[in-house]
Amino acid sequence: MNLEHLNALKKLLSSPKKIAIIPHKNPDGDAIGSTLALWHYLSNNGHSATIVAPNDFPKFLKWMPGAQQILNFERENSQSKTVINEADIVFTLDFNHLGRVGQMSEILESAQATFVMVDHHQEPSDYASIMYSDVSMSSTCEMVYVLINQLDDENSITPDMANCIYTGIMTDTGSFKFAATTSNTHRVVADLMDKGAEGTEIHHRIYDTNSPSRLHLLGCALKNMVILNEYATAYITLSQDELDKYNYQKGDTEGFVNYGLTLDGIKFAVIFIENKEEGIFKISFRSVGDFSVNDFARKHFNGGGHTNAAGGRSEDNIADTIAKFTALLPLYKNQLQS
Repeated sequence: MNLEHLNALKKLLSSPKKIAIIPHKNPDGDAIGSTLALWHYLSNNGHSATIVAPNDFPKFLKWMPGAQQILNFERENSQSKTVINEADIVFTLDFNHLGRVGQMSEILESAQATFVMVDHHQEPSDYASIMYSDVSMSSTCEMVYVLINQLDDENSITPDMANCIYTGIMTDTGSFKFAATTSNTHRVVADLMDKGAEGTEIHHRIYDTNSPSRLHLLGCALKNMVILNEYATAYITLSQDELDKYNYQKGDTEGFVNYGLTLDGIKFAVIFIENKEEGIFKISFRSVGDFSVNDFARKHFNGGGHTNAAGGRSEDNIADTIAKFTALLPLYKNQLQS
């Protein structure tokens, strides 16, 4: 965070405030980990802080310290609106455009609070008075760690906070294998372990607690995989009927898209997942090397994210969505084959 915004934040937090902390819709490990770590930090420093999530989050994240205190905007609508309307400060974490919070966007746009953005995605919008935006960071959780240090409170990180921050870094870096993982990321993680983060236990809780239905769904996804060697691309489709057949629970498809990148010669992997309730196909894009899925998602599928990991959506049916996607690939053939 630049010095001007850091000093403004220090002044803002110099007396007790009512604070709302907001992750993006369908929050992942980084969104939940960063909001919980910040919630612990602010609460421990005398502020009245509340996390309001746009909707539910995966069961494999609900062990995290403080997770049971998170308000669900869909289920606890009245209480959530009160928290936002009465807030002096609204922190938004792990997203940089208010469109990423779904139905909450309207109430946030009308809120009178001072907005503080902490995020590592590309092309931030300008809704926040105080911004900490850094696309070089591995995760928003790493940014929260740095921010606490910049606030001269590095010694205030408790074991609960360390576990939350570690979780977000681990999940957003694919267990430290993605290109955004830097030497400094490892130094942060080492310090978190010194402060009480239980890396082995966290990994077990996130990755080693499969249900039979999730493994059957993974089998279905892999069976549906289409490999386009000419374009170094692999894609997976999952229909709503297939999700229902295998008793899909939120978070069950986490990581499925990455299987395409394990194939020799594949540079671009995509998964298309139907959400019949919203009338869309949710799309996840992954790549290796310098092929920017952020640019691809923004240009063609109303999305965005990072160079090697992004999301998007399609309101067309699956046949038309796939036809559009495959018709685009020849335009990127040289990039994908380089």
